[in-house]
Amino acid sequence: MYRGLVEELAQKNDSRILLAVIDGLGDISIEELGGKTPLEAAVTPEMDRLAAGGALGVHIPVARGITPGSGPAHLGLFGYDPVLYQVGRGVLAALGVGFELKYGDLAARINFCTLDDKGIVTDRRAGRITTEKCVELVGMLADIRVEGVETFVVPVKQHRACVVFRGDDQSDDIQDTDPGLVGHRPVPVEGSDKSRRVVREFLRKAEEILKGLHPANFILLRGFALHKEFPSIEERFGLTAAAVALYPMYRGVAGLAGMNVVKCDPENLSGQAKAVKKALDDGHDFIFLHHKPADSAGEDGNIQAKIRAIEEFDRALPSFLDSRFAVVCITGDHSTPCPMKLHSWHSVPVLIHGGPRRWGYSSAFSEKQAICGAMGTFRAIDIMPLLLASAGKLAKFGA
Repeated sequence: MYRGLVEELAQKNDSRILLAVIDGLGDISIEELGGKTPLEAAVTPEMDRLAAGGALGVHIPVARGITPGSGPAHLGLFGYDPVLYQVGRGVLAALGVGFELKYGDLAARINFCTLDDKGIVTDRRAGRITTEKCVELVGMLADIRVEGVETFVVPVKQHRACVVFRGDDQSDDIQDTDPGLVGHRPVPVEGSDKSRRVVREFLRKAEEILKGLHPANFILLRGFALHKEFPSIEERFGLTAAAVALYPMYRGVAGLAGMNVVKCDPENLSGQAKAVKKALDDGHDFIFLHHKPADSAGEDGNIQAKIRAIEEFDRALPSFLDSRFAVVCITGDHSTPCPMKLHSWHSVPVLIHGGPRRWGYSSAFSEKQAICGAMGTFRAIDIMPLLLASAGKLAKFGA
């Protein structure tokens, strides 16, 4: 895509767009399922109905062979080239819980984890402790003081928290301490002199506080990032956008892109359906809807849980499909194959329904049918222009 072209052609109208993201949706052939993926094994009559009347394809989140984190994967879906717009997970986590970041703040994502008596990581998520336990542990770390900076520690959800360092002359040239796999020691802190000293001192004091606890007896830091100015989705594409997401990290990336984050009450699919309706009533013309459980199941290697998460979303889908949506897109941010228990580089199924398009190529929403679908294979950043064009929000280029 030529940089700036879509922004130049973007035009406003009354059409409304729903971008529904089933986190970690994509998968690979699984022997226990007879070679099917969880999406192919799931019973999804609502998405299959949309597929039959819409068009399928697959997107590549960043580039072929590149495994994305959740932040860059979502930025790609929102039309931001994730290579040009690099944002660390720490900033997204802090924004997601409503922390008032200032430009120049250095933020990092915290994972409470479990170390054995040899200092080896045995569980990167400390058994997915409860959010209540996370709040308790954050309270223990909140009094840590490091010379030269203000330090803020805030809870996120379950085993996740974030730390913010506020001071002059900071750098995000800091390597993650998370090894990414169990069976390894935390990675030593490396990076620029001042920030390296600050992070090392914070970790040393955190270790003293958490030592002897179980299962959360240490922390891993990842996604170091300085908070900087960022162009909004309204500035770029003329969209009045709202985000309906339960997990703070995804509220954070949506907020970074200038979306209004709508509160969900209760915090489940039913509450999200109410929030979508409220966002439409408030005049938003682009809704980002996020569904997390499929990704968590993939990371745990739990095939049946991933199937259930997909089916749960499918059953709830009619409650989101307000007649005011001209275009509906259902996809994932990346693949999280159950056999790998990690994000992967595999392409992700995309379904677009509504607007003028070639339909009748597909009868169900699945990897196999999406690969052979009418839209073919494209980069994630092409989804936004496809949605804008489908909704009549892109003018013609040239005479």
